[in-house]
Amino acid sequence: MANPGGDAVCNGNLHKHEKQSDGSPSGNCAKNGIVKEAQQNGRPHFYKPIVESFEEAPLHVMVFTYLGYGLGTLFGYLRDFLRSCGIEKCNAAIEREEQKDFVPLYQNFENFYTRNLYMRIRDNWNRPICSAPGSRFDVMERVSDDYNWTFRFTGRIIKDVINMGSYNFLGLAASYDESIRTVKDVLEEYGLGVASTRHEMGSLDKHEELESLVAKFLNVEAAMVFGMGFATNSMNIPALVGKGCLILSDELNHASLVLGARLSGATIRIFKHNNMQSLEKLLRDAVIYGQPRIRRAWKKILILVEGIYSMEGSIVDLPQIVALKKKYKAYLYIDEAHSIGSVGPTGRGVIEFFGLDPRDVDVFMGTFTKSFGAAGGYIAGRKDLVDYLRVHSHSAVYATSMSPPVAEQIIRSMKFIMGLDGTTQGLQRVRQLAKNTRYFRQRLNEMGFIIYGNEESPVIPLLLYMPAKVAAFARHLLNRKIGVVVVGFPATPLAEARARFCVSAAHTREMLDTVLENLDEMGDLLQLKYSRHRKSTRPELYDETSFELED
Repeated sequence: MANPGGDAVCNGNLHKHEKQSDGSPSGNCAKNGIVKEAQQNGRPHFYKPIVESFEEAPLHVMVFTYLGYGLGTLFGYLRDFLRSCGIEKCNAAIEREEQKDFVPLYQNFENFYTRNLYMRIRDNWNRPICSAPGSRFDVMERVSDDYNWTFRFTGRIIKDVINMGSYNFLGLAASYDESIRTVKDVLEEYGLGVASTRHEMGSLDKHEELESLVAKFLNVEAAMVFGMGFATNSMNIPALVGKGCLILSDELNHASLVLGARLSGATIRIFKHNNMQSLEKLLRDAVIYGQPRIRRAWKKILILVEGIYSMEGSIVDLPQIVALKKKYKAYLYIDEAHSIGSVGPTGRGVIEFFGLDPRDVDVFMGTFTKSFGAAGGYIAGRKDLVDYLRVHSHSAVYATSMSPPVAEQIIRSMKFIMGLDGTTQGLQRVRQLAKNTRYFRQRLNEMGFIIYGNEESPVIPLLLYMPAKVAAFARHLLNRKIGVVVVGFPATPLAEARARFCVSAAHTREMLDTVLENLDEMGDLLQLKYSRHRKSTRPELYDETSFELED
């Protein structure tokens, strides 16, 4: 079983939630795992229903998509043959003739996709930006003379491109103005870097102030901050679980969560995205059968989920996951990289979005790279958990401390959101982001595009499917001074290439209307309006319905 004792132990175990003062557990559970009501501040709070869309593409679209990849593969083999014969020049990294008897350093076939498809449309990625990533930015124009193997800059700057790709949800990643004078002051007083770890000479009063503020913002006991968001996941998960532990990971989790789970040495099992039947089956089997072969109880069972899934625009079904977690005595680790600051009435993430008690989550993780316009990440929760990680986390012990100006930018942004700067502008931006999100999603739906995700998610994937249309879409929009991010395999399933829009509170209605007008024209030009307004079966990926959550 999954450590049902629930005691507060400091040797790396996570900790169970305490009961409320009246002796009853926080929150009430109903059948099928849907939490209907929670008691907060003496008043009942009803959870917001989840409204998400994953519409299927018409059959002919999928046929042409796979046909396009098939033809690309055939021509790729033909071009590889021409390169091997010396008829076509090979620009990829190859082994020298003197090393032909050595084990190959470059696995030639593994780069087949990169050589023959990605390179043809590579100009749509890594575009150099030469301004702050605000609602508009400047792009350096570049061209290629060898089919995107190399680029050269023309010297021309494409000015005032509408930014629909940055995670600048609240518009706080902006050029210098009077509001960030404190960041300049900290830079002058502390310098740029710390040149030491927190355990040595790198712990500053600014770090302490930031950690206290994060804990207050999240309404938890303690928090600690790290200089890199990716490492916050990949280096802290191995400190929490190890051999003999079980990790249950959502199939769409970010690469940092996947890497952290693999580095931990724990057994990993994948459940279907936001599918409670799939998750409960894994939990039930874990409790009944224990570890493989030896059948001993798992030391710990840790559920890994994200707040907002950055490729799908989906929001985690947190009430049901919390209900399952409590039922099976598991632990819950939630990555709020994209949801903190961007959802919830006051921007406090999915816990506030669903009206849950922060004690329902064992480990809070988030980054400062999106809503806060800075860098780094945090782990928050109970004080003894945070104290344990300060000693055992590789990212805390060996990594250089967060830069002081970066810490001050986060402090400034967080106080702005919380209203501690004496204004309500932060709250207004959170509300403006929600308005922009709903407006943009609604208009895209009305135009007939297939978009994924939750209606409240500021991350909005628009499905393009065909690889040729991916390139044409991004190139045409840049010509119209609209910057978008297009994503394809292997970051997405092979046949589900998409454009990913990120709405910001800094976007005005005029900017959004300009983008929508151009998208309407582009949808007609490239024939991208695939929607038939029919709900997909995609969220229901698990057929078994016998796994119910009972009271």
